[in-house]
Amino acid sequence: MMQQITQGVCVSVETFYNKDISNPGMNEYIYAYEITIDNFSDFPLQLQSRFWQITDALGNVRTVEGEGVVGKQPFLDPGQSFQYTSGVGVKTDMGKMEGYFMVDNLKTKEAVKIQIPLFYLNPPFKMN
Repeated sequence: MMQQITQGVCVSVETFYNKDISNPGMNEYIYAYEITIDNFSDFPLQLQSRFWQITDALGNVRTVEGEGVVGKQPFLDPGQSFQYTSGVGVKTDMGKMEGYFMVDNLKTKEAVKIQIPLFYLNPPFKMN
């Protein structure tokens, strides 16, 4: 599991290769990733948007950005957590993802960029 803490907000990521819907013969490798956001800060926040940079093993990069996550813009008081699962497909058997969330600090009314840790998309058959 990868973790990154920004201004007291911890983002943890765990990835899973989905062999049931991947199709290596067609260069379709599907991964699920589970994100946990823990608000260890002293301010309430609301997640507004996300930005992802997805890179395959050939160096091809694509970006994904938009409002919220999985259709939600959760509020997190200090001490609260939010968890969601999503997925991504890449054209090579390995890749990586990194990005950030934009959240509103509801105490100061400021936007805060919360880093998401770099994580790798590696299928079990590539692991030692």
